[in-house]
Amino acid sequence: MVGGMRDLNRLRVLVAVAREGSVTAAAEALHYSQPSVSHHLAKLEAEAGVVLVRRAGRGVVLTEAGRLLVERAEEILGQVEAVRAELAAHAGLRAGRVRLAAFPSALATLVPPAAARLAADHPGIELALREAEPPEALTALRNGEVDAALVFEHGTPQAAGGAEERNTTLTPVLREPLYLVTPAGEEPGGAAGAAAGGGAARLSAFADRSWIAGCERCRAHLVAACARAGFSPRVTFQTDDYVAVQALVAGGLGVSVLPGLALAAHRHPGVRTAAVPGERRSVFLAVYGRPPAPEPVRAFAEALARVQCPVT
Repeated sequence: MVGGMRDLNRLRVLVAVAREGSVTAAAEALHYSQPSVSHHLAKLEAEAGVVLVRRAGRGVVLTEAGRLLVERAEEILGQVEAVRAELAAHAGLRAGRVRLAAFPSALATLVPPAAARLAADHPGIELALREAEPPEALTALRNGEVDAALVFEHGTPQAAGGAEERNTTLTPVLREPLYLVTPAGEEPGGAAGAAAGGGAARLSAFADRSWIAGCERCRAHLVAACARAGFSPRVTFQTDDYVAVQALVAGGLGVSVLPGLALAAHRHPGVRTAAVPGERRSVFLAVYGRPPAPEPVRAFAEALARVQCPVT
């Protein structure tokens, strides 16, 4: 099917169309003309011998063959970018570059000291940063837009490694505890929680309260943790801004659960926290493909490994 597809630009066009949802939006994202994008798609379909996209209103949708090719194209483009980076460094075209995607609390805690150590040990390596939650970061990694990504997964380390981590190497960075966050004037977990003990008891003591949830992954974990405690939380607000979460809790608008890195990055004086036993989040450094990683990425990984963990 793909024997004649030798133009990587056509694969990039297809990936852009899939991401943006229309030919017009893909043309704007790629800085191409709309006819040029349409031409690339037509040529790609001719080479593949199957229909890849169909019109749907003002946009387009992928056919089953189109979805399959987009998935493979993302992997191909990521591999090509990685090879180019390695060859450029090997040929001495540049000392090195690491494009890193990381979630906000990691950017505020783990990345700065690692970046400082990298600059001290390898002053010629350029570090470019991008804020992204794990799903977006892993997509950027597969597309070759970044060289490494700091991501997290709730539960045990074995919980990682699902479909979205396919073809990536995950290096454990830390296991951070999760904390119940309540207004400063309240006992975390309440009297019932203190008497019964255990993480589930602490959460269940606030079963009748409003809850403030984080990103989609964090909200899903909160709902699951509360279900294990025997209730369904009434989530009245959701934000991935851990500063806002603490401010809302301090204002009496609800309670929440936050990871240790978020509290290490910012601690509101108007909240109290208590570790939830048995509830932790695993943080990983993700790199596309199998080891060894490109030298600049390996240098950053070594710098990150030497950073003193801000949480236990």
